Amino acid sequence: MTPDAADGAAGEARRLHRLQALGVDRAGFRELIGKVGSGEHTSTGLSRAEAEHAMDLMLEGRVSDAQMGAFLIAHRIRRPLPIELAGMLDSYRRHGPVLETPGRQALCFGVPYDGRSRTSPMLPLTALMLASAGLPVVLHGGDPMPVKFGVALAELFAAIGIDWRGQPLAALQQCLHQHNLVLTHQPDHFPAAERLLPARDEIGKRPPVASLELLWTPHRGDHLLVSGFVHPPTEKRAWDALTTAGETNVLTVKGLEGSTDLPTSRAGITARLRGEAVERILLHPRDHGLHGEETPWQSLETWQHDALAALRGEGPLGQALLWNLGACLWLADQFDSLENALEQARALLAARCGERLRQTLAR
Repeated sequence: MTPDAADGAAGEARRLHRLQALGVDRAGFRELIGKVGSGEHTSTGLSRAEAEHAMDLMLEGRVSDAQMGAFLIAHRIRRPLPIELAGMLDSYRRHGPVLETPGRQALCFGVPYDGRSRTSPMLPLTALMLASAGLPVVLHGGDPMPVKFGVALAELFAAIGIDWRGQPLAALQQCLHQHNLVLTHQPDHFPAAERLLPARDEIGKRPPVASLELLWTPHRGDHLLVSGFVHPPTEKRAWDALTTAGETNVLTVKGLEGSTDLPTSRAGITARLRGEAVERILLHPRDHGLHGEETPWQSLETWQHDALAALRGEGPLGQALLWNLGACLWLADQFDSLENALEQARALLAARCGERLRQTLAR
């Protein structure tokens, strides 16, 4: 054997030894890290199958914390491709909880898991009102989490007497069937995704998983997926990823703090994706006498007081609730015009339909 051949054989032996020491899963994941973390000019990105496999390995705890953190921050810096988000979505669909509404179209909302810290959230109240009008509404969220650690949906619901935490998934499915409303709580209903939290906290930036949470829903079947966004490139990436993943009925909303809450202080920027066709829809609260400043976030106690008043059509959140409810009814194809939808929203608030449902769910 020549010296060069001997050196080559020795190098291959060392490589195989390192791979054996790492284990098959970690060795394979290291290759995936290399693909997303090689730099702007040499990074090849992942195929849909590779992205799905990477997420499988993380959700199943088959990689080290160091590898997980390296993958998440490298993917954050390079930005995920739509095909990669579609692959990660495939994994979430297989590992996450599943809820159904046979024969009925659901409204499924995707909002940032790290919560709100500047403006008062409207989604729990909007969801209550929509459910009281007979529309199945599916939400998902977790506890306050990095990087923002803002107030979370589960905390807001609990503040008005509805606690989704600690309930079995079967009970949530029954509630959805009977009362048209449910929220899956990640620590209880998707513990595999909780494995990612330490790494998400330590890298200090929102990873691609934060984008994934806006696109995933635990609902299976016919639904309108409503997803919040902040930056236009994020919206376009979401359209492409969801189309690839087979989501054909989507509403994207440039809402407050990346949520699906429509602002009252400016025009609401939305887009409806039907198949591959996209329609931009601008909503002007001023045209309907509903223009006003956003209500700032102060505390859970203040929000509780304002939220209960809003369900009666009163208080500082009352106008914003009317606007969001009417817009959602129209965008969900329940009415042929926004004006008619707002008229129905006023009637629902006047009849205190949401308050009655809240009392039922709080028992």
